[in-house]
Amino acid sequence: MTFELAWHGHSTWAVTVDDTELLIDPFFDNPKTDTDPEELDPDHVLITHGHADHIGDADRFGGSHFVSTPEITGYLADNYGIEDSTGMNLGGTVELGDAFVTMVRADHTNGLDTGYGASGGMPAGFVISDKKPTQEADADSTAFYHAGDTSLHSEMKDVIAPFLEPDAAAVPAGDHFTMGPAQAAIAVDWINPDVAFPMHYDTFPPIEIDTDEFVREVKATGSDTEVVVLGGDERYTLAE
Repeated sequence: MTFELAWHGHSTWAVTVDDTELLIDPFFDNPKTDTDPEELDPDHVLITHGHADHIGDADRFGGSHFVSTPEITGYLADNYGIEDSTGMNLGGTVELGDAFVTMVRADHTNGLDTGYGASGGMPAGFVISDKKPTQEADADSTAFYHAGDTSLHSEMKDVIAPFLEPDAAAVPAGDHFTMGPAQAAIAVDWINPDVAFPMHYDTFPPIEIDTDEFVREVKATGSDTEVVVLGGDERYTLAE
């Protein structure tokens, strides 16, 4: 089984589970990536919420299958002509090729295109795993948690950690619009993955941070989680 991640800056992640390629929150107009979206051909595109810095390049992937809330999949159909989609909601799990995708809570706003005229429903995060989540612990399963844009919330500790068991977690750490380094570190401690990655930082002046602060904050919690600060377009292998 192959489980590989690639960070393309901001909150944009490519996830490969065996023969299934997924892309989360396509937004390539950020300073951390040199990737041309035309180089990518994901089977599935996952959208956490409707803000422009998460949905901005959705139209570049018209040949892919999209997954998001029903409100956002409807918006994609009306505004981008994307008809191949699955609308789902918090708590649901869908099987996408070799991957299982569970939509989880994120605490944020969700105006479409950062506008206030229409809501995209609840914002979300995703847990992507190679096996269907069950109440029974499965040491052979591999799972990656993309927290979306969020503040700290107790479901990270009470639901996501014990029941979805992420091996790796990407958490927003840029502050201002999401958690900053201190709260992101508490999230890592609660989730308790083997490895954690900061995301959603350095894209705009309000979210510029020193990632060393995030590393220090995680250590201050007493967590054993390894913090990995990826470079733009850098890959990380969870399993092979």
